[in-house]
Amino acid sequence: MNVLTKLSPNAHWFLRAAIASVFIYHGLDKFPKLEGMAAMMNLPVTVLLLVALAETAGGALLLIGGFSKDWLTRLGALLIVPVLLGAIFMVHWGQWRFVASETHPMGGMEFQVTLLFIALFLFVKGNNVSSSDAAPA
Repeated sequence: MNVLTKLSPNAHWFLRAAIASVFIYHGLDKFPKLEGMAAMMNLPVTVLLLVALAETAGGALLLIGGFSKDWLTRLGALLIVPVLLGAIFMVHWGQWRFVASETHPMGGMEFQVTLLFIALFLFVKGNNVSSSDAAPA
């Protein structure tokens, strides 16, 4: 257990890397297909461009913030929260499962809700994550 105690101050990197990789990938993936995706989702291209920028910048700031300033972590998380709320309420609402179905071809909302809570955790905690945050044994 001593090894885990020593590693615990860096455990935030598991959450940080998971959410950042998802958002950097999805953000960068949108840029070459903005017009087609916007038409498919019935959104203005400008809105989808803002989503792609928020996803990419938010993910990058979560990574950079881990090495740098607390406010970068919080800003990265804050950029991601409205994107996730939009995905949950506009696309995935009402289906608590990962797989696509006839009524929800884009899948359920479990994944987006999980990512939302990770983003909220990083927004609230920022870089203030240490072993002293753990519950007493």
